[in-house]
Amino acid sequence: MVQPKRLLSIDILRSVNMFFMIFVNDLSGVRNVPEWIDHVKANEDGMHFADTIFPIFLFIAGLSIPLAIGRRISRGDSFTAIAGYILLRSFALIVMGFFHVNMEGYSSTAILPIGIWEFLLTLSFFLIWLDYPETLSKVKRYILTGTGVVILIILAILYKGGHPDAPEGLSPHWWGILGIIGWAYLICAGVYLVVKGNLTALFIALIILVAINVSIHADWFDYKILVIKDGASASLMMFGVVISLLYSKMAAKGNYNKVWLVFSLLGIALILLGFIVRPYTHGISKIHSTPSWVFLCTGIGILLFELFIWLVDIKGKQNWFKIIKPAGTSTLTCYLIPYFMIAIFYMVGFRYPHFLNYSTGGIIRSFAVAFIVIIITGFLEKRRLRLKI
Repeated sequence: MVQPKRLLSIDILRSVNMFFMIFVNDLSGVRNVPEWIDHVKANEDGMHFADTIFPIFLFIAGLSIPLAIGRRISRGDSFTAIAGYILLRSFALIVMGFFHVNMEGYSSTAILPIGIWEFLLTLSFFLIWLDYPETLSKVKRYILTGTGVVILIILAILYKGGHPDAPEGLSPHWWGILGIIGWAYLICAGVYLVVKGNLTALFIALIILVAINVSIHADWFDYKILVIKDGASASLMMFGVVISLLYSKMAAKGNYNKVWLVFSLLGIALILLGFIVRPYTHGISKIHSTPSWVFLCTGIGILLFELFIWLVDIKGKQNWFKIIKPAGTSTLTCYLIPYFMIAIFYMVGFRYPHFLNYSTGGIIRSFAVAFIVIIITGFLEKRRLRLKI
């Protein structure tokens, strides 16, 4: 098994990606922004900047799997222990994603106003999955975690969605960003564990996932496989797994000229492949997770990874990104902080000034929000208030 060492480049690349994820999420509430920044509409053939952020996050998550799971295998953790870790981590992400999706259809006739429900929901996530210090007694930890679980159960019972004339309870309309990450992680980390990090076996798994995605979108068959669905998210993450192992294998020999050549060719080849299959697989679409979108985003991800290896691991420029580093080391915390902010805005009736909801003013606002969220995350991180799953 190839066991890569921890790379600062992955943490920094993740922090940059998370910064822009917060940015584009906030930008969804801004009107009259340049078309190239915003998401492409559902039935349009194309891809803008916002459409690359989430798939590159999946790719980066894949880069990290050999580091996390490989380390556990190398230190002798049992198969059962590692499998339990993977299952619990996936379950946590899927649960959070499930509740977030249902928040989209929250009814104005529900017992709790949306602001209070969202605030308590986010609080429950922190109580359940907070990285509690080892000095905290088990009794206090169980009480805090149990309180989070009770809050979550109560919120599930009180939830009301849908139209007032046709109320609905909680249901998996889709799995949300965190849920998609959870399912993809379950597949990719699970395969990695089973094959014990064997690069050849993981490459075969990648080919199978890509083949599923291409077959469905080329209309060779229209049945989506349970958990894997159309294979797009798992393909993006598995690309990261394979690239991470490939890099560690080349870097171990100290042949960085080969790294630059191979990764440049792979990145460019996948971008070209994305355009080649575009006419035959329903175009480029994030909403429909087409193969063109998968290949293009993976190609971009490989080129970015190569750039950050050179910039951070080789040239040592990590200090350039110091201000946003917490977004890469406390990523889940960073992702959830905006939910607290939005909930508070709902509760106090806060509205941004008109000029911050449109065009340039709105873009400046979204950049500011991203920085503020990361600064808050860094403040919490220094005080050991961060989620860990």
